[in-house]
Order: sequence, then structure tokens, then C-alpha cells
Amino acid sequence: MRTLTVCGLLFFAAAFSISAQNSAPSGSSTNSTSPASASQKQSDIYVRPDAKTREKRYTSSIFGPFSLGKDVALAGYNTWRNSPEEWGPTWKGFGRRVASNFGQSAIKNTVQFGLDEVLKEDSQFYRSKDKSVSARIGNALISPVTARTVDGKRTIGIPRIVGTYSSAIIARETWYPDRYSWKDGMKSGTISLAFTAGFNLIKEFIWK
Repeated sequence: MRTLTVCGLLFFAAAFSISAQNSAPSGSSTNSTSPASASQKQSDIYVRPDAKTREKRYTSSIFGPFSLGKDVALAGYNTWRNSPEEWGPTWKGFGRRVASNFGQSAIKNTVQFGLDEVLKEDSQFYRSKDKSVSARIGNALISPVTARTVDGKRTIGIPRIVGTYSSAIIARETWYPDRYSWKDGMKSGTISLAFTAGFNLIKEFIWK
């Protein structure tokens, strides 16, 4: 639990640092290779997706083949592990896990999409324009807890954070076995954000 807490604090510290850099006055003394300058260059070429594209992304995040495949694969893995054990290592248990994963995905992405629209933010992952190894690693690690404003600047990613934790907590407090609670949801949400960061690294360096 201590490791998860430290991981979460590091994510939020990184996100706060990026947000602070983006809000720094234009007269601040920075050189052309500073992180703030690199972030500004990225924001200069950012174009917010139109409504149709945003809606398509939302639909795909729940019903797309990759999302559904992930729900099924995770259900298979947890059936093999028999987690939670109350659901059993059977086809019936597998079906419950698939439905559970789908439900969490629907809640997470609906909350995230709704808050993105209300706050005029974009939680989509974008590869780093700076192709140095350190910049790409940094971009992958902070993207799960940051978002882009209309002008492309990074800010604290309220939509994804709220969506991730709320879906995990709702699942543990409703359809999961009684022994689960919101604390398990918080733990699951933190792990989910960490896995997202890891997957972002794959997208930065391997999956084009």
C-alpha cells in the first residue's frame, strides 16, 4: 500500500510541475531546451479534436474491438486466478468478470468524456513531439494524470482521474462481493493509472 501511495504522489507531483510550467509568465527566463519551452512548442501545434472525433473516441473506448478485447482478456486472466474467488473459476464466473470489466469501462469513459466536455479538456494520450528518450518517458508517465486545455497546455487531468477512481469504487461498492469496499476501489484505481502509464510507454516506443 505504501508503494501505491508513493506512486500516486509521484504522478501528482509530476502533473503539478507541468501545470506550473505552463502557467509561468511569458517573461520568465527559460532557454530553448527547457521543459517549459518544449511543452510550449507542443501546445503551439495542438489542435483540439472536433465534436464528431471526440464522440467517436468515446464510443470506441467502450464498444471498440480493442476495449472489448481487453475486457475479455482481463476476465480470462482473473478467472484463471479465480479473483474474486466468490465468482468461481467457471464459465459463469468468466461471464460475470466480463460484465464487470465492461461496466467499469463504461462508467470510467462516460465520466471522463463528460468531464472533458464540461471542462473543455482533452484526456487523449498524444506521443511526445520531443523525441529524446527522457521527454518521451516523461510524457508517458504524466499523461494518465494530465489533460490538455483548448490551447494545448497541460493541466491536472481531472476527467481521467475522477473517471478511473469512481468506476473502481462504484464496482467494489455495488456488484463486487461484500468483503470489498471503497478502499479496494482506491487501490484498484491507482493500479489502473500505473498500468496506463506503462501502456503509454509501449505506445511511445513500440506501438506506432
